[in-house]
Amino acid sequence: MTDWPRTIRIALLVAAGMLALCTGCRRDPGDAKTATAFEVDQVHERGPVTIHVRLDRTKITIAETVLLQLEATVRPDYEIRMPKVDEALQHFGLVGWDHLGRRLDAKNHVVTTYEYRLEPFLSGRYEIPAFTFAFHDVNQPDTRHELVSEPIAVEVTSLLGEQRAELVIEDIEDVVPMPRKAATWWAWLLIGAGVVLASAGVLIWVTLRRADERRRQRVFQPAHEVAYARLRALVAENLVEAGRIKEFYERISGILRYYIEDRFDLHAPERTTEEFLDELQRTEVLRAADKDVLGKFLVHCDLVKFAMHAPTTEQIQHSFDLVKDFIERTRSDERQIDVTDRVLAAEATPAEVA
Repeated sequence: MTDWPRTIRIALLVAAGMLALCTGCRRDPGDAKTATAFEVDQVHERGPVTIHVRLDRTKITIAETVLLQLEATVRPDYEIRMPKVDEALQHFGLVGWDHLGRRLDAKNHVVTTYEYRLEPFLSGRYEIPAFTFAFHDVNQPDTRHELVSEPIAVEVTSLLGEQRAELVIEDIEDVVPMPRKAATWWAWLLIGAGVVLASAGVLIWVTLRRADERRRQRVFQPAHEVAYARLRALVAENLVEAGRIKEFYERISGILRYYIEDRFDLHAPERTTEEFLDELQRTEVLRAADKDVLGKFLVHCDLVKFAMHAPTTEQIQHSFDLVKDFIERTRSDERQIDVTDRVLAAEATPAEVA
């Protein structure tokens, strides 16, 4: 006689196994999340650089916004400067932006992505302008190349859409005279209070909008990028060739001190070498070997600046290489600093580098 209960149990186990297998084959709902769909995806290549300029749509109403994405893929031995979108825009305003970070692709190339939310000013046909991407070999910072994108046409429609042409304004009816009534004192009081409240509301709105615009226009950069820019400016001035050795050491020690402050939040620029080295020994943000190197470097700089010590050519080159090597070893993209005031100062006086 067949053992029916046992047969049923086996059949149920087999069915459960098949159900589990099918369930495991389904895509995880979390994997179904996809990136923003872009209607336009321009691709531009030049040498070691590939640029994507993406736009989520090319037709919007005046009350809507568009998403612009700029993505740069560059070989690790090159550096790229992303365009300043807010300065290039003409017919659109910058509502907000986001840095999606950096990553490595399958070829170990560095991929940098930014997204910008844009709003139109008026209805009509306009263009998202072409953007210029500047890049250079890290070993040849003075040799620069450019890659320029193409404009993207965008149509901004009225809120009325196709009904705008059918809009008819009816003639006014006969004028009906309003009955005259003596205004009481409380009516005038209400009117005055309404005017005051409306004025206060407008003032608050304008103040908050300006504050928000100032916040969005702040410029942030990693500390090492700021330091590298200062080093390049220092080299371009040819102070050593001009015999201005003391000034060269004042500048390069200042570059290192500001980098330490920006990168590690240590107040190096405002302190004497002795005060800074004392604080440096009590902090744990640097290795003992780095503390020793920085101490010797700053003492050497003080000898040149204050004791009229005349360094050799080898010592000058060693000092420059030491600063550059320290910045390279301790660089971090996570440490972003507000450089808006420095950028404005540099634009006002291009030859001055703090």
